[in-house]
Formats: sequence, C-alpha cells, structure tokens
Amino acid sequence: GTGTHPTTRLCLEWLDGHEIKDKTVIDYGCGSGILAIAAALLGAASVVGVDNDPQAITASDENARRNKVSEMIDAYLPGHEPKAAVDLLLANILAGPLGELAPLFAERVKPGGNLVLSGILPEQAEGLREVYSAWFEMAPAVELDGWIRLEGVRR
Repeated sequence: GTGTHPTTRLCLEWLDGHEIKDKTVIDYGCGSGILAIAAALLGAASVVGVDNDPQAITASDENARRNKVSEMIDAYLPGHEPKAAVDLLLANILAGPLGELAPLFAERVKPGGNLVLSGILPEQAEGLREVYSAWFEMAPAVELDGWIRLEGVRR
C-alpha cells in the first residue's frame, strides 16, 4: 500500500490529528504496514501488526526495516499476537470482518482507548456503528471519496 487509497488516508488523517506518543497500538489487517509505520513514526511506544496473509507479515516487517522502525513494530498472524489491551486499535479492512471482529476488538482496547475503523461503504456505516456502540462511545462517521471512517472511545 502507498497510503493514497481513501480508506488508508482516513486512518492516516486520524493518526496525524491525535496524540499517540507513548501509546500502544494494534494495526489489525496491517497489509504492507503503512499504518503501523505511521504510528511508530508519530511516537507510539510499540505497535503490533496483525494480518491473515503471511506475505503481509513479511511486507510489514520489511517496510518497518526500511523506515527504521523495525524495533518498534512486530507483525503476527491472527491468534499469535500478544493479548495485552492497547491504547489504540486501527483496522482498515472490509465491513464484514469488522463486524465479526467487534467482540475481539472490544477486548483488545483499554478503557478510554481509541478505535479507528475504515474500509466501510456509506450504506454499511450505521450497522457497524450500532454493533460497536455496545462497547464504544462512537463519534459521527467521517466520509472521504465514498468511504467511511468510524471511531470510538472504549467505555
């Protein structure tokens, strides 16, 4: 990934507008690692990338090395990542998996921590917002070029 897709840009804009220095972060569906790398470069204490594609793990590790943040980022296949709750969970994946993963994401975000979701079409946003409202205080949706970002704070 290059960061130019609207879903990635929505997440990068969120990162750029929030203080994440010394925060613990999960980039769920890390792909090439662009969000994990951005979080590390913005001062996150540690970043865990998770992806179900072994090639994504390899790409994330290599891109972290190229960006000189490999000591701050570790990438794993699902189920192999550390289980500690984090301050921020980013997930730029499709709406179906976002819905299925809601209980897991709720477990993984500390009370007061942030959740940022992207990869959502406008017609999918309200349903996902309702699902996540069981655990998170959800903010209004943000739209860019036909894609939605949802965000919330863990209760």
